[in-house]
Amino acid sequence: MKTENTQPSFRDRLYTIDESGKRLWVFAKKPKGPLTTWRTVAGIVLLVFFFAAPFIKVHGEQFLLFDFLNRKFVIFGIQFWPQDFNLFFIAMIAMIVFIILFTATYGRIWCGWACPQTVFMEIIFRRVEYWIEGDVRKQKELDAMPWNGTRIFKKTLKQIVFYLISFIIGNLFLVYLIGSDAWFRLITDKPAGHIVGLIIMLVFSFVFYFIFSWFREQVCTIVCPYGRLQGVLLDPATVVISYDYKRGEERGLLRKSENRKETEKGDCIDCRQCVNVCPTGIDIRNGTQLECINCACCIDACNEMMKNVGFRPGLICYSSEKMIAEGKPWKFTLRSAAYTLVLAALLAAFSFFLIGRNPVEATVMRSPGTLFQDMGNGKIANLYDIKVVNKTSNDFPVEIRVLSQKGEVKIIGRDPLIRKQTVGEAVFFIILDSKDIPEGKMELKVGIFSGGKLLDETRATFFGPEKQRR
Repeated sequence: MKTENTQPSFRDRLYTIDESGKRLWVFAKKPKGPLTTWRTVAGIVLLVFFFAAPFIKVHGEQFLLFDFLNRKFVIFGIQFWPQDFNLFFIAMIAMIVFIILFTATYGRIWCGWACPQTVFMEIIFRRVEYWIEGDVRKQKELDAMPWNGTRIFKKTLKQIVFYLISFIIGNLFLVYLIGSDAWFRLITDKPAGHIVGLIIMLVFSFVFYFIFSWFREQVCTIVCPYGRLQGVLLDPATVVISYDYKRGEERGLLRKSENRKETEKGDCIDCRQCVNVCPTGIDIRNGTQLECINCACCIDACNEMMKNVGFRPGLICYSSEKMIAEGKPWKFTLRSAAYTLVLAALLAAFSFFLIGRNPVEATVMRSPGTLFQDMGNGKIANLYDIKVVNKTSNDFPVEIRVLSQKGEVKIIGRDPLIRKQTVGEAVFFIILDSKDIPEGKMELKVGIFSGGKLLDETRATFFGPEKQRR
């Protein structure tokens, strides 16, 4: 890339690191424009969802819950158990494919428009910073002045507000992990009874405070693997935030009564507005970079400047390297269609298994270390253990029946009552006529009923006397 002095410039370090390796603070100018407005609307919708979702109940279940300690996961009010591993496996594969295919086709729209790091930083924390310290010019002046009363007051106020917001966000994340009911008990009971929970809450709060008050864009640049992966996920046909170098170069400052065509200058007037509004501090004119989160701030800033000087907007836009090089509009290519179909197939498979998911699952096994029992009168009994997983939000009694042939079931103790969202256990005998066991060993089909309704079917092996095995 060439600058005004015709000397090539090459990027050999991060924009946020100087030659000595010291962190360069990013002072991002407050963006404005139609894309920024739409991104703000999308961010607000996502924030409302984030703050409301853990307190919404569906059939008595939290709308979203990820209780890793108790292996309890609730998504959209549907509870998932370890027995639903096949669904998790398909969901994880679909997520990986989504990241690869969506990014390869449509770029990093997720990063700029929906990633929690971006939403919290740009919709909440950055706006608080503008409110307390002012826009970029005032922020730089504040950082340059000595530690007088004004600087101490504004810096202290900002950090206090940042921590309070981080404390709220940390609490909300805790609700997603332990559930709203447990969280209410945590904050209303005596602190001495919930020391571990309080420590976790404070740790979460400090982590978010550290990220949004100091680490900021370094999360996207250093920590997040997504930015690093885009180097292998993107190709010349991927739509990203792009600078139209064919139209913009050679760049140069705008001078009155200058014919830019005669001087062989492009439409880029080197105003650096695209750099000033970038939340990661990059110059998009140097091409696609791992720090670019596709937030579109540079598009709004450039379009505003183009209108002010009477040039056509779109010098920076959502485009691909191939589109700019060939001067052709974007088309839904065969590759894009194939990628989309693969993802749709995975989502269809996930939906199929989700819809066909049995809310009650039973496992029957012969009690270890036991043999068959001769009950007299030609009756043979086997002892079994049963476990019933109740994924529903209702308690119900269960009845066990032999479905494959005539047989008697005798439960030891009371008929089991399976509590909601628990695993119920029982011990029972299956009693058959010896004449119905010609091979001395056979497979039985066992049904689990409640209120006359079949809930699940499973199989059990039945053994008879040795003399029957001829």
